[in-house]
Amino acid sequence: MKLWILGSGSKGNAVLLESNGTRLLVDCGFAPRTLAQRLRAIGVEPESIAACVLTHEHGDHVGGAAASARRWGWALHATAGTAAGCPGATDGQVHTFSPGDVLELPGFSVATHTAPHDADEPVVLLATARASGARTGIVYDLGHVPEALSAAFRELDLLVIESNHDEGMLWAGPYPASVRARIAGRSGHLSNRAGADFARRCVNRNLAHVVLAHLSENCNDPAVAVGTAQNTLKRTSFKGQVHAAAQRGPVGPFLPKGARTAAAAQLSLF
Repeated sequence: MKLWILGSGSKGNAVLLESNGTRLLVDCGFAPRTLAQRLRAIGVEPESIAACVLTHEHGDHVGGAAASARRWGWALHATAGTAAGCPGATDGQVHTFSPGDVLELPGFSVATHTAPHDADEPVVLLATARASGARTGIVYDLGHVPEALSAAFRELDLLVIESNHDEGMLWAGPYPASVRARIAGRSGHLSNRAGADFARRCVNRNLAHVVLAHLSENCNDPAVAVGTAQNTLKRTSFKGQVHAAAQRGPVGPFLPKGARTAAAAQLSLF
């Protein structure tokens, strides 16, 4: 399995998974032209993607999904609530599922779990590559982590976890009080500290990479987010690496332990 973050933040999100030549996209918050540029920057043609799973209907996660699916022939998968809020989606374009369902998609088995976020039927995902058994958790846009998620997301090889804001920077930041309260609420977004704590609970001998996602450009800093996670994880048995996803360019590929590829040299921050 390989994983790339094509961009993550309030201006758009997309995660690419690849296993044994099969590709799966999680979210598509970029216009087709931008998405194509980022995919081709990592040597991937958009039409090679087999399916796209959407986590929730906010524009930074679904803004380009319907147009991209039509252009390149993808299958779209989403909850009914997400599908209803997906701009430009036509009747029958989206295959709907219920939170808690397991999606059997080309190359991957994807378990879906309800996420506490202010959206209509949002989910977080646990994708297992059939060819290798490698497990990836994609956990972003949630205000807190229910205990059931901590139990379900053990034994991961790769983890993408929200690290939206530094709490001090949020409360001292430029947003109105109502927006700050929404972000920090139990249906808002995870702080650096909360994301790091969830990563701590996911530590196992196979966890190779923790990728921090959805960083606020106004209330966070990549070095602060990474430092918070590293300080939390150094008190565990974690031997992997911590990275911060970027808003304006791809990061990756991230691979499970033991996986080797010349493409690993692409690993960088933009």
